[in-house]
Amino acid sequence: MATFAVQYTYTDDDAGRDKHRDEHRAYLTKQDGVLLSGPFLDFPAGALIVVRADDEDAATALLDADPFHREGLIAERLVREYQPVLGSQSTGFVED
Repeated sequence: MATFAVQYTYTDDDAGRDKHRDEHRAYLTKQDGVLLSGPFLDFPAGALIVVRADDEDAATALLDADPFHREGLIAERLVREYQPVLGSQSTGFVED
């Protein structure tokens, strides 16, 4: 399994996000591959989600069913493989 950092940049539809936030959070909570998730506190509005999946396609597919994605509330989604080296989800230090 690989770990991926997924950055969401939201659309300007604050009301849409408010409407679907509970469903969005409930969806992410139920996904075994979601390690953590939370909003950025600066502008532009967005979030970081860290997921574990077999590959980038699987990570993307996991988030395709996210209500924010389904409702068109994400302007951009950037998926990057990520190597945690410290913390509870780390795999240990790696040589750069």
